Amino acid sequence: MIHSIKRYCDDLVAEFDIIPAERKTLLSKISDYIKRKQQLKETVQLVYICTHNSRRSHFGQIWAHVAAEYYGLKNVQTFSGGTEATAFNPNAIDALKRVGFLVEQISEGANPIYHVYHNQNSKPSICFSKVYDHPENPQSAFAAIMTCGDAEENCPFIPGVELRIGTTYNDPKAFDNTPQRDEKYDERCRQIARETMYVFARIG
Repeated sequence: MIHSIKRYCDDLVAEFDIIPAERKTLLSKISDYIKRKQQLKETVQLVYICTHNSRRSHFGQIWAHVAAEYYGLKNVQTFSGGTEATAFNPNAIDALKRVGFLVEQISEGANPIYHVYHNQNSKPSICFSKVYDHPENPQSAFAAIMTCGDAEENCPFIPGVELRIGTTYNDPKAFDNTPQRDEKYDERCRQIARETMYVFARIG
């Protein structure tokens, strides 16, 4: 794992106490789901869903990939999607770069595909904006983790889902084009990272 990301993860583990108790109860439902799948020796498929699949859902996808490796869990696959497709937001990408991720753009156009590396010796997270039922995402036997309230309201039914849970986060988009932009994107990235690490910490 890239050293700066490993150090970031170590720091997150020391921050678990700042997660509110009611939030931990909610997050534990995801932990329990992963545990059950692991006990059954089934592949864990986690799909992080937000309206535009541009910021928070990508943070979830990427940090779940990192957390699985950090805690040595095998057969965990992470994805993201939205209720509509836009593009992976450059401000979110910049927040990941500030943590130490290596981000490679591998296609052009309005909705480029990116490879996001947390370990140069591991497969990257493949990130681009897509609807939640895009063919690149699992169609059955997965957990849908709703990272924004709009997606929770606009996806009344998701076919093939085994667990659906809302872990909504405030949208850093509200601070685009303001002096607080980088601070707020970093804050949201860290919150999602911390809570995702907590989920995986409970599995071992």
